[in-house]
Amino acid sequence: MKILEALAGGLAGACVLTLAHESLRRVVPEAPRMDVLGMRAIAKLMEKGGATPPDDKTLHDWAMVGDVISNGLYYSLAGAGKNAWLRGTLLGALAGIGAITLPGPLGLGEAPSERTTETKAMAVGLYLLGGLAAAMAARAIVKATK
Repeated sequence: MKILEALAGGLAGACVLTLAHESLRRVVPEAPRMDVLGMRAIAKLMEKGGATPPDDKTLHDWAMVGDVISNGLYYSLAGAGKNAWLRGTLLGALAGIGAITLPGPLGLGEAPSERTTETKAMAVGLYLLGGLAAAMAARAIVKATK
């Protein structure tokens, strides 16, 4: 069933994105900090709901889980069909563009994803990598199960 392959591919793409991002941010000072944006989004939602956000470590853990789940579902749209590569490329590029254009208007701050030209380029590149990994994984799963 292609939906399972697409979901598995999406999860693979999200895991590749998250691992690449977490690794990059530890060694490159200009790396995008999408984890910080996730933490801010969770804290903001909790505060609007009248709850007190947890400590930063817990917020970070929640943001990582949320990123993998949401990005996994998003990247599963690449699917497992013949156009998976094209869809994965477009989804990754659009996610990267969104990562640098949406945080400011959403009130999450611009610095984590827009500090420098390099930060912006890395953000787009990371999300593009995730989209391509999702397409590759979904296609590989389909091939392996034939």
